[in-house]
Amino acid sequence: MEKLLVESQKFKSLAEMFGIEQGVSLIAGPCSIENYNQLDLIAQNLVDNKVRFIRGGAYKPRTSPYDFQGLGLDGLKILDDIRKKYNLLAVSEIMDPRDIEIGIKYTDIIQIGSRNMCNYSLLKEVGKIKHPILLKRGMMSTVEEFILAAEYIVCNGNTNLILCERGIRTFDLNTRNTLDISCLAIIKNQTKLPVIVDLSHSLGRKDIMLSVAKAVIAMEIDAIMIEIHNDPNNALSDQKQQLSLAEFNCFCESISV
Repeated sequence: MEKLLVESQKFKSLAEMFGIEQGVSLIAGPCSIENYNQLDLIAQNLVDNKVRFIRGGAYKPRTSPYDFQGLGLDGLKILDDIRKKYNLLAVSEIMDPRDIEIGIKYTDIIQIGSRNMCNYSLLKEVGKIKHPILLKRGMMSTVEEFILAAEYIVCNGNTNLILCERGIRTFDLNTRNTLDISCLAIIKNQTKLPVIVDLSHSLGRKDIMLSVAKAVIAMEIDAIMIEIHNDPNNALSDQKQQLSLAEFNCFCESISV
């Protein structure tokens, strides 16, 4: 973990990275990009709530091979059209080093998801570019393993890095995963990297999302990531954890970030 500590002065906050106002940002959008009209409607809602970051999955690593796997490149092209139309900053995942170029072309932030945190070939390759990278913690990874995964990116030259706590797998079944609050404090302490929290994947439920959001905001994180959908009950993935647009409006009013 020495390199991150030594070079910590090189890292920027999320606000500095994109020239936006300081404070806690929201990164919101559907679990999966399903079609243009869906993402367009969601983007309009983000603009109404003064949210600058839109997230949307195009490549979806799923536990079951029979679940919706995303639209792939077509999904990224939709995301690209929408971000340009509404002047939004787009976040989406790639899973293969061969897709880095299209990630650069169609997103503002390339996400490396939980299942790929230990895809070291991918980490090395995104370390060779300057494009911002959002690295999610592996669902069964220790904090040290998470930070060392980040090292793979930084030691290859890319310091435009954001770390995301998204919950880890434990024995408790009350939430989809267990949000590790201590991870946030440790990362901020040891690395000085921007750190964000994915509330949707950590909680997997909406009824406690606001309370937990207020708790993590108090820890001076850089952003909260949540999933929203214009019709959650008919979403092609993660129906239970996606806020409706009306619920998202209430969420934004309540946290007032």
